[in-house]
Amino acid sequence: MPSANKMTTPVSVDLPVLKGRYAELDGYTVGFESYPEDVDPAPLFAGLPEDRCQCTHWGVVQSGQVTFRWTDHEETYGAGDAYHAPPGHLPLISGGTSLVEFSPTDGLEATMAVIEANLATAGDLS
Repeated sequence: MPSANKMTTPVSVDLPVLKGRYAELDGYTVGFESYPEDVDPAPLFAGLPEDRCQCTHWGVVQSGQVTFRWTDHEETYGAGDAYHAPPGHLPLISGGTSLVEFSPTDGLEATMAVIEANLATAGDLS
């Protein structure tokens, strides 16, 4: 059975506002993410349908708070909460947030390609 551990999964993203470690587990990607400061990454989703994340995520907030915004509502999760974020959302993350998130690898890769292109154009999130 495949597994991943935060301490042994290499850092793939190291930005001032995000440190992320990602491992592929049989068609899903587990992400261990830490956000030292508040971040609204909405501009990075430009170019996706409706300029919103189209990848489904399941996760657990270990500390801090994450809010997912859809066109008609938003949902906020804090430490200890498990969540499901279906397509069409935009995240808003509070500083000090740490989470473990699972996403279908193919959907995450398509989303990350757009985010990476937007980062290259705009610089980092800080």
